[in-house]
Parts: sequence; C-alpha cells; structure tokens
Amino acid sequence: MLETGIIGKEEMLVTDADTAKALGSGGLNVFATPAMIALSEKTALTSILEYLPEGQSTVGTKVDMSHIAATPVGMKVRCETELIEIDRRRLVFSVNVYDEVEKIAEGTHERFIVDNAKFQTKADAKIDAKAE
Repeated sequence: MLETGIIGKEEMLVTDADTAKALGSGGLNVFATPAMIALSEKTALTSILEYLPEGQSTVGTKVDMSHIAATPVGMKVRCETELIEIDRRRLVFSVNVYDEVEKIAEGTHERFIVDNAKFQTKADAKIDAKAE
C-alpha cells in the first residue's frame, strides 16, 4: 500500500558523462546538477513503483533542490528519498544526496501518479495537433 514513510536509496559512480562540462550545465568536471536531479527522480520513482497498480507509473512535476557541494569524477554518490506527503495522485518526497565525504544536495521532489496508456496517448496527440 502506498503510504508516507517509504524510503528509496540509489547509488552511482560519477563518470565523465555525469559532469557539468559533459552535460553543458557548467565548465567543470564535477557531478552536474542535471545528473543529480535525474538520480533524485530515479530514486523517488523506483521507491514506490511496487506499490502502484499495473499500468500506472509516476511522472516528475516539480523539483526544488539545493546543490550545496561539488563531487569529483570517480567518487560514489548516494541518493535517499522519503515519501513525506500523499495528496490524491500527487506525491512529495524529501531528497538528500551524499558523496563519500559529505551531503551534496537536499530538497524536495514532487511526482504525479498517471495511467501509462492515457498519459502516452495524450502526449502523442501533440504530434497530430502540430500537423494541423
């Protein structure tokens, strides 16, 4: 059952592909904010998937994060999320990200529960609307 208190944990090794320089968000070879956001979203998503009915998933709708310390290539980062609020189909997660030395990011992330088929159909309809 989907309820507050569900914890998520994901870990990754920072590679050259995850740097601000590689992702175009900066000019340095440190863990990029966009990569940190992607890890945060993945951690929140995977933490609650098993609690959703078949045919449903969640999509990210809001991110409010502070990236407070740099992490070099070759260091591991760990993301921890906790589901702290459920408002019908809106889910709110607290997020904390750590490297091997210190906390590097903190904030919140919101996701919205969707029916996969309906959501994809609505998104794909934009192609037809664009052609008109």
